[in-house]
Amino acid sequence: MADDEFRQQALKHLDALYNLAVYLTRNGSEAEDLVQETYARALRFSHRFQPGTYMRAWMFQILRNTSLTFFRLREREPAISEAGVPDSDAPMFHHAPVEDGESAGAHMDLERALALVPEEFRTPLLLAEVEGLSLEEVARIMDCPVGTVKSRIFRAKERMRGLLKDYGGPDRA
Repeated sequence: MADDEFRQQALKHLDALYNLAVYLTRNGSEAEDLVQETYARALRFSHRFQPGTYMRAWMFQILRNTSLTFFRLREREPAISEAGVPDSDAPMFHHAPVEDGESAGAHMDLERALALVPEEFRTPLLLAEVEGLSLEEVARIMDCPVGTVKSRIFRAKERMRGLLKDYGGPDRA
């Protein structure tokens, strides 16, 4: 794949990568740095990309690995707010439509609940349910078997159900 064609294909995934980077870092400027480093590494290793395979999944894998490297180097925990969730200067779902007060409150509750789900369960859930990747692609990104991805997504959903049980309404148990 020619360099210009590779760059064009890689840039198509900028928004999705930024969304995941914001989720991982919970900080807009750090997310931008992470995406920039992801693209730098993707360009540096473009010769390893197999044409005909799914570039989006390949780019997500680079982003995830890069974020793990950054976090290991930093060895710091995010600041915790009074609500017990990480403080951030950027919402997790920054492209969400404008909402009324009730919807905005539900959206904030969803973000708080998602922040309380352990990363090992949260990332596969976001990749599959929000970004729309297949279980096989998520397994490749997470470097684990498909069965493990299914289990982690199930566990994430169960924890989310427990954290958001007040939204189930009177008919749900």
